[in-house]
Order: sequence, then C-alpha cells, then structure tokens
Amino acid sequence: MGDRMPVVRAAVVQAAPVFLDRERSLAKALEWIARAAEAGARFVVFPEGFIPAHPVWYHFHAATSRESLRMARELVENAVPVPSPTTEALADAAARHRVYLVMGVCERHARNPGLLHNTQLFFGPDGALLGKHQKVMPTVGERLVHAPGFGDTLRTVPTEFGPVGGLICGEASNPLAVFALAAQGARIIAVSWPNHFSKNEHGMRDVILMASRAMGYRTNAFVLSAAGTIGPEMRERLPSSAEDAEFLARPGVCGGSVIVDPHGNVVTGPAGDEETLLVADLDLGEVISAKLVHDYAGHYNRPEVFRLLLFTDRPTLFEEVQHPRAAQALTWPDGGAARPAQPVEAAEERRER
Repeated sequence: MGDRMPVVRAAVVQAAPVFLDRERSLAKALEWIARAAEAGARFVVFPEGFIPAHPVWYHFHAATSRESLRMARELVENAVPVPSPTTEALADAAARHRVYLVMGVCERHARNPGLLHNTQLFFGPDGALLGKHQKVMPTVGERLVHAPGFGDTLRTVPTEFGPVGGLICGEASNPLAVFALAAQGARIIAVSWPNHFSKNEHGMRDVILMASRAMGYRTNAFVLSAAGTIGPEMRERLPSSAEDAEFLARPGVCGGSVIVDPHGNVVTGPAGDEETLLVADLDLGEVISAKLVHDYAGHYNRPEVFRLLLFTDRPTLFEEVQHPRAAQALTWPDGGAARPAQPVEAAEERRER
C-alpha cells in the first residue's frame, strides 16, 4: 500500500479590507474564514496587508502630502501587534473552523510603534501561531512605511501535510526567495498580493499568473496566490485626480487570484475583479510526480557547484556597556532575547585587524 500523499482542500480569499480600519477588516476576515470553512477548506490564504490595508495611496499621492501623511498615520494606528487581540481573534477562528490560516497584515512592533512590517501570519487548526513571514524587501512606496524583514522569517512552517511557506508580492519573482522555500521542502506556497499595482506598471493579473505558474513549476509545489480588490472606501479616498478615479474603476486593474499545481498548470482562476473565494482540492501526490522530473531542491541540483546561503541572524541595534568585560547586545526587534556581547577588548581587537 505504501505512503500516500493526502488531498487537501484549499481556499484563496480575494477581497478588499475595510480600508485602514483594523476592527472592521478583522470582522470581514472572520466572515471569509467561516465561508471558506463551509466550503470544506483546510487551508485558507488572504491577500497582502488585508488587516488593515496596504499602502497603495503612494501610487496617487506624494509621499509628504497631507493626504499621504494622514493615511500613513492611520496605518500605524490600525496596524497589528503580534500578539494582540487581533491575532487572538484570528487564532480563535482558525481553531473554531479547524483550518490552517495565512493572513496578510501590516504588523506593528510592540516596543517601537513606528516600526511596521509587511507580514504574513501562519495559524494552525489548534489556534497556534506557527510562524510569520516578513517581506524581506519592501517595494517602491512600501519603503516609506515598511521596514525590511530578515532571513529568520523566510522559513517554512510544519503542518500535518508537510512544510508550507509564504511569500509576498514581488518576492514571488525573486529566484533566491523562491528557492529558499523549495530547499526547505515546501509543498504549498501561499503568496499574498496587493489590491492593485500602479498605473505605470505591468497589469497585476498578468504578473500574478506569470509568477505563480513559474513558481509552481520551479518549486514542484502548489501555489496559492491571493490578490486584493478595490473596496468603496478606497475608491473614495485614494484618487487625487479624475484620471486616478478612472484607473481604479477600470476592469482588470485588481484581482487575478489563482491556484497553480506543481507542474505550473492553473487549477482554478484567475479570478476577475469581484470579491470571491477560489476553492480547489490539492492532490499532494502531484508534488512527487513533478519532483521525479525536475527536483531543483533535490536530485536535479548540484550543491557542490552552487548553493544558497540564508542568513537568519539580525543586526545589533546598540550595546549597553556595563563593565569593561561585560556587555549586553540588543538585537533588531523580534530577533529574540538579548544575548551577551563580546567584551570590549574583543571588539577593539576586531577593529585593529
């Protein structure tokens, strides 16, 4: 009889947040989680920055304009600390509906309220926070509000059906980030996408489809791409001109969620402009079928010729020197407990070299 890979029903949520409103966006997320569970889903993926919003206003407003500064402050005020009542509500929903949940949030650091990350949170069906992924490099306007993430969050999380991982938007086109998850054995990769791109970029739907199919083929994994849509609050607040309003109303600007198999084939989607739920049964046996041909993280690679190094330590922000022979170092926020630093003499010795 042997070992059979399971079939997992997965759902991709394509929806818009209640723009810059954490509590109402959370309430909407809980409704979509319940809807996905009713459809039998065991694995549910949400778009980028769903709680409370993604900073798409920089496509329309100057960085230092009154409108941009106002919305940026609202983003900080409505961002999600981890842990917090918001994450507790998401954990409760995952446990109540017995689903694995990948939620896109704007994360706010508890100690430094001005420090934000573009984050995916991974919850298990028991409500446990399995891990999080912080976007390693913010894209264009995101850099005005989001700090870069670090390698310690570019990891898979364990599930009952194998390792799963996550990437955010432009990371789906970063071959090193993609390979990092493949090398860790990811069988499912959740990719969170924004509500729309700028007026001057390639169409978001085309990029999502191209990147998702390429990722599925290269990683031998199922790819679940969840894109946002444009809600009424966004149509009201984002435009700075009639041209902007026309762009936001144009068909094909938002959406494009899709589920792709390990051969690069589309399983379901791409979705249109509307809020919707994509549901598919993922036969993880197809992961094996794909790996038998091209397993770039296994037999079809040459680690003695080339390999990827993933650095998971975080830089030191500052050191408190208490004694010439004793010091404490504080790592970058969320980098874990403070660790002893090297004695001052050791630091001076390094500088002399």
